[in-house]
Amino acid sequence: MNNNITRFDLRHLRAFMAVAESLHFKKAAESLHMTQPALSRLIKGLEEGVGADLFERTTRQVALSRSGHLFLNECQAALSHLERGIQLAERAAQGDIGHITIAYNDFSINGVLPRILDTFKETYPDITVELIYMPSHHQHEALLEQRIDIGFMIGPVQLPGIETHRAAIENLMVVLPRRHKLADRPRLTLAELEDEKFILGTEEGWSTFRAYVFRLCLQDGFRPQIIQEASTSSGIFGLVAANMGISLYSDCINRFRREDIAVVPLASPHERLETIAAWNQAFSTPSCRLFRDLLSKELEG
Repeated sequence: MNNNITRFDLRHLRAFMAVAESLHFKKAAESLHMTQPALSRLIKGLEEGVGADLFERTTRQVALSRSGHLFLNECQAALSHLERGIQLAERAAQGDIGHITIAYNDFSINGVLPRILDTFKETYPDITVELIYMPSHHQHEALLEQRIDIGFMIGPVQLPGIETHRAAIENLMVVLPRRHKLADRPRLTLAELEDEKFILGTEEGWSTFRAYVFRLCLQDGFRPQIIQEASTSSGIFGLVAANMGISLYSDCINRFRREDIAVVPLASPHERLETIAAWNQAFSTPSCRLFRDLLSKELEG
């Protein structure tokens, strides 16, 4: 551990963030209810502890140095984690285990997750569930930063300190316009889709699934021609229905069939789409443990 850390405390960090926000020592001192000389001493002590100048000072202005910008980002993250830790400690002391934050992607909310949530709410009616839509690749970061309790995403995932449980394993389906020449086929191979125009989710929201589709197609010797993109499942299906192209989706699409599209199974052999539940082993509230226990029973039952 860096011994410099022992040379300053929360007073120094709060003083630094106040000056970083206002870039004015007098205003920062007033906001902290202290004298300007006292604030200056705290900042000087912090800079000595860090071993770098955090501000660039002139007679007319104050600005963050390069070191100061980097230090500010880490301070904000550290204080955010500390505040969350205080909240969790207060809740534990009060015996309150009543909240869990769950992130989900399109495939999980259209597939296995609703049944699990319904059972959890029936079993633990006093625990509030906060649901956040979040693409798989964003969930990775949120778990590592402990911003969510549980994430439902495309697997597999290998991240330090992250534990996973398979929630579903699904076959791929080809989604076609109802009048497409291949719409009445009992099944299709990827090779038969080589000349088709594809509609996929956007890179921002669907990058994990897009990488999965590209990998499958490249293994079959072609690169999919993407003609349109959409940010949601319903947007993708709407574009397919408008005869703009075809798409691939998991077999959870069978839960909300539309009359203006056709869904044809993709013939094996190919890898299936895995949905996993994931959580940070270092961050476990009582509510989170109850959800994980129920999840294991539901998926293994």
